[in-house]
Amino acid sequence: MSVLFKHILACVDLGDPASAKEVLASALEIASPDSTLHVFTAVPDFGRSIVGSFFPRDFESEALEKTRAELHAFIDANVPEGVLHQAVIGHGNIYEEILASAENVSADLIVIGSHRPELKDYLLGPNAARVVRHADMSVLVVRRR
Repeated sequence: MSVLFKHILACVDLGDPASAKEVLASALEIASPDSTLHVFTAVPDFGRSIVGSFFPRDFESEALEKTRAELHAFIDANVPEGVLHQAVIGHGNIYEEILASAENVSADLIVIGSHRPELKDYLLGPNAARVVRHADMSVLVVRRR
């Protein structure tokens, strides 16, 4: 039996639990027993911009550590026992981190959530649209219900 997707990168927004659960459920539905599920989330990089000057010096390291704990708790609560999985945290521009992480884990599918587009999204493009445009592998966009 051939596995269609060996490495699936499921991109979750921990700040939007309903969307994160939908993305994860879609990834689990596609995964085979031989697939590895890489559950990804990102922490934006504020340090290199003027915005970074408004945060305490150790803000990013604390944010990364808090995100790591939240991602592991999310995985523990939502990934069934026996599913091969890995937690992946990006730090920087979200869509660039998704693409870099997909390459690093040799993903053959990216599963990402998207909201209903607004006018500004047609002009600038949300992260999901950028991932779809630039990914070298298949991308499944999960719409919020």
